[in-house]
Amino acid sequence: MIRLFAALSIPPDVGRALQPRQTGIDGARWRPLEALHVTLRFYGDIREDVARDLDAELVQVRGHALEIELSGAGAFDNGDGIDAVWAGVAENAELRRLAEACETAARRAGLKPEKRNYKPHVTLAYLRRADPAEVAAWIQANNLLKSPPIEIDRFGLYSSHQAKDGSYYRLEAEYGLG
Repeated sequence: MIRLFAALSIPPDVGRALQPRQTGIDGARWRPLEALHVTLRFYGDIREDVARDLDAELVQVRGHALEIELSGAGAFDNGDGIDAVWAGVAENAELRRLAEACETAARRAGLKPEKRNYKPHVTLAYLRRADPAEVAAWIQANNLLKSPPIEIDRFGLYSSHQAKDGSYYRLEAEYGLG
């Protein structure tokens, strides 16, 4: 089994601009520069043969190079408390089409449909039992976040691996756009 997701990498200069925002929440596990990305579709743990089928479908994805912009900040609550803070991505029709194409590739490879609504973002930290007041203060302090346009001409298929200090990601395949 291999844990996979399709994503857009965040250029190092944009990631470095986000790093000063990675403070202010006790116990937060702030994501390193190399882990910052915009997920297009999380596929989860899949068999190697299904991963090969998925890759074959992702090769067929057609799209145009696009620009995205980071905009705003927020948090996810999994029902047991706030579990992540993130930088948002401004609404973008081309990005939505690309995410939908990654969903279609998953279905063609035999994976179940994603049930969650797509919310493009860059996870900046994972949280465990975070103080809601600290998280609210962090969101308020970062809510006006804006990035310059980020040129996107490819997306990747990444594997996720657990380590004692968190997960790390490896690029397994890359697909050009445009």
